[in-house]
Amino acid sequence: MATYVKRAFKYRFCPTGAQAVELSRTFGCVRKVYNMALATRTQAWARQERVSYNQTSALLTAWKKTEELAYLNEVSSVPLQQALRHLQVAFTNFFGKRAKYPRFKSRKKSRRSAEYTTSAFRFRDGKLTLAKMSEPLDIVWSRPLPEDAVPSTVTVSQDPAGRWFVSLLVEDPTVKPLPANKNAVGIDVGLTHLLTLSTGEKIANPRHERRDRARLALAQRRLEKKAKGDGANRAKARRKVARIHARITDRRRDHLHQLTTRLVRENQTLVIEDLSVRNLVRNRNLARAISDAAWSQFRSMLEYKAAWYGRHVIAVDRFFPSTRLCSHCGTLTTTMPLNVRTWTCGCGTVHDRDVNAAKNLLAAGLAVTACGAGVRPQRESSRTGQSATKQETSRREP
Repeated sequence: MATYVKRAFKYRFCPTGAQAVELSRTFGCVRKVYNMALATRTQAWARQERVSYNQTSALLTAWKKTEELAYLNEVSSVPLQQALRHLQVAFTNFFGKRAKYPRFKSRKKSRRSAEYTTSAFRFRDGKLTLAKMSEPLDIVWSRPLPEDAVPSTVTVSQDPAGRWFVSLLVEDPTVKPLPANKNAVGIDVGLTHLLTLSTGEKIANPRHERRDRARLALAQRRLEKKAKGDGANRAKARRKVARIHARITDRRRDHLHQLTTRLVRENQTLVIEDLSVRNLVRNRNLARAISDAAWSQFRSMLEYKAAWYGRHVIAVDRFFPSTRLCSHCGTLTTTMPLNVRTWTCGCGTVHDRDVNAAKNLLAAGLAVTACGAGVRPQRESSRTGQSATKQETSRREP
């Protein structure tokens, strides 16, 4: 039997009053079980002991039998077991040095979600009914599921803006490798222009956050004026702020989806720079602009779509001096003032700073595919102390 790519399809839905109460109760129980299991494993970790998933699963059964936690029996047991599995994955990533130590979930700040497996939901004739519910969810089917798709898991969530979502994980037979081509492109990210391609094309930065900055600032000021606590007025003001953030996030995600889909469809090989965005946002002057550009999200989308469609993404070392290297003759310029947008090499070639960087990234990426060597900075840049300047923090104007 052929295996297909597993893909999540996310939809909004409008719960009834009873469904909203049931889901909110489930979210709370999931958070409680996760935090209790994390506390247990943390205490064992302090004693230099390890607690496995099976042990936490047995603890969950014991917790349900106590009078204090008897309310855990009122919700479906599947999301609670899934919470323990998620915690196990978090610890596996921690021990594998791929993530930090798991953190406790907060009632106000953590994502409100619950995951259901096949034993805890029914999907028939385009209607989804969750465990402990008598009526199907009123889902807004904004796009069709693949034909004859059967969800393997269903995740229900509510965002800070109060919107309800359901995500169905299905096998998608429509995701197949695209016909191979010989196109390759270098991609240099920035702030003045979101992307600069080695072809010379520049893609404008929409600056999604800036468009709503005044409205967001006003909503945040009104929120700060509300009394601290759980009052209704403060909750209403918090939702207004969350709705503005949600609108910005939705626009940004949609724009990045369009860009990455187009790039993956047009090119067989895509070369990007391995920037450390976490370090770049420490620059207080550019942190907001860098976060709005969402370089990490762009890279993530590019990589998983390339894997879907049989394309290749190559990441060039962040210290590679692509800006100061002449893409025509290969001469390395000792210094490159950050306010210089165009410069002339000794060979007479006039370079656009960003286009030249994209061309150098492409050449370096193709060299990797040809000989399998890693792309490291040239020694001259290390002696001059200029190797880190390609982080491009100052050249990307907010």
